[in-house]
Amino acid sequence: MHFLDFEKPIAELEGKIAELRHLSDSDGLNIAEEVSRLQTRVDRDLRQAYAKLTPWQKTQVARHPERPHTVDYIKALVEDFMPLCGDRAFGEDAAIIGGLGRFNGKSVMMIGIEKGRDTETRIKHSFGMARPEGYRKAKRLMELADRFAVPVVTLVDTAGAYPGVDAEERGQAEAIARCIETCLDVKVPLVSLIIGEGGSGGAIALAVANVVLMMEHSIYSVISPEGCASILWRDGEQAKTAAEALKITAQDLERLGIIDGIIPEPIGGAHRAPETVFTAVRDTLEMHLNQLARIDGAQLRARRRDKFLQMGRAGLSI
Repeated sequence: MHFLDFEKPIAELEGKIAELRHLSDSDGLNIAEEVSRLQTRVDRDLRQAYAKLTPWQKTQVARHPERPHTVDYIKALVEDFMPLCGDRAFGEDAAIIGGLGRFNGKSVMMIGIEKGRDTETRIKHSFGMARPEGYRKAKRLMELADRFAVPVVTLVDTAGAYPGVDAEERGQAEAIARCIETCLDVKVPLVSLIIGEGGSGGAIALAVANVVLMMEHSIYSVISPEGCASILWRDGEQAKTAAEALKITAQDLERLGIIDGIIPEPIGGAHRAPETVFTAVRDTLEMHLNQLARIDGAQLRARRRDKFLQMGRAGLSI
């Protein structure tokens, strides 16, 4: 397992546990009592560390390489998933995965941003940074869901939209704006979940929803802490300070009224017990989709628009 900087004491304890278990297996020694004692210390230290994470530490957890990705959530939550590819204008963008499937026996359109896990898949999925064709694909799939009255669930995990020249040449800003416009326009239930990192317009393009949820240790911000630090202080080393100032954690954003709820994670983060996370996400999504299904389509759209207009008005009054 990959350990973060603040988890080094825990890593040492888990290393000792692994050594003891190896000795037990190879030499026939009965050291269960010592292993149990060390495991109790690990559980205690994990609980203490994760009870007081700083915004920068939460950023590290949100970016953990073993954290469940969009493909993991789709595999765990959606049956008979049928990927739908291409924007019907330029091409396919693997950074955004979308398609139809069955969630708890009901049709759903799943759209998510995938970062990739190893070098090969990260390059394939462009590190989760979508180009215009990715956002135009998402727009097309949301319009398709609207046409057939299928609810939409989006999963967000991106540092931001792809910043390359080719993306700008193909209309990156316009594609994101059109995607946001479509989010505001559809008359079907729309639920968004920030599963890791929600960065800039690349995230909000898929997160203008009736219900916006965040995993407990995910982050959501207009800019990354490193980007903010480079602009304000011209020093990337100030990223920790920027993370504090930006109010990027789920707890801060729920308090500010930007998101609608937080899904708890196991002690130590989602990567330590993904099945527990999938169960919690399944139950939360089912609850919200059932509630939204009872609301008329025109009212769903009106509520969604008013919700984000109210955020803008609140921002102007600060």
